[in-house]
Amino acid sequence: MLGGAIMVAVLAAAQAAPLPRGELERSCWQRYTKERTRVNPKEFTAVDFSNLRHGDAVRTPFTVEFAVRGMGVVPAGTALPGSGHHHVLIDVPLPINVQEKIPFSDTHKHFGKGQTHTVLDLPAGSHTLRLLFADHEHRPHYVYSKEITVYVQGRRGAEPLAIDPNRFDATCAAWYQDEVSRPRPAGDWLAIANLRDAEVVTSPFNLRFIVDGHGVSAAGAKVDRTGHFRLEVWRDRQSPQVIDLANGATQTNLFLVNGQYMLRLRFVDRTGQRDLLPPLDQTVVVLGQDRL
Repeated sequence: MLGGAIMVAVLAAAQAAPLPRGELERSCWQRYTKERTRVNPKEFTAVDFSNLRHGDAVRTPFTVEFAVRGMGVVPAGTALPGSGHHHVLIDVPLPINVQEKIPFSDTHKHFGKGQTHTVLDLPAGSHTLRLLFADHEHRPHYVYSKEITVYVQGRRGAEPLAIDPNRFDATCAAWYQDEVSRPRPAGDWLAIANLRDAEVVTSPFNLRFIVDGHGVSAAGAKVDRTGHFRLEVWRDRQSPQVIDLANGATQTNLFLVNGQYMLRLRFVDRTGQRDLLPPLDQTVVVLGQDRL
């Protein structure tokens, strides 16, 4: 089956996150599939939050997932054209002077190891968040997201929120916002952030990738515990479509005809010859075509 793929050392595949088991939760999750996987053809270069939207209500601590397109991630201290790393601005405006380095503070969070996500623990109340992409010296590229406001409603409990079938719309929205902001277990893993196993989508659709325990780095950089994403798209026994994000990108768009596909997400070293983590196998079903 792997004969048509780029040769890498094959590890046992990791299991993708399943769709919610409960009927109400699954219906609610799939209500937002199109929004989570929407292709943006207007902005070639941009950063944004993969999981949070303006106006979301969350419990703390909550996860924040980053996405960049048109540029690649590389850890701080390594200069590569068209690359940089993420910063999260909390309750502060964009810096005015693009020549000044972004300060290190509680309101200017740096992710100079090539991270693709973080967990924030903020006090209850309203907070503004913005992603800002910057170069190897922490100077802004002025590639940034829209500012969003999130409402922290209190501490996160062990149990998820419940959906009331008699108030489905309101309780579905609350459950969904809580679910996408729920912190993932710490460890060494990779994931497709915005799609779960066996989910039904329309084409084209956007995929966003995150990794934990390692940082993302464009292939030209020599930085320990970093690698880049590679996606293989399999259908039947045909040779796969291979998308190698060697520039450090963390998302891609897929244009597929209707059918069932197996997605194999890899995280490989800078040579592209070795898997740094077990690959992730995940199915997706395409049941419609959109016009951009």
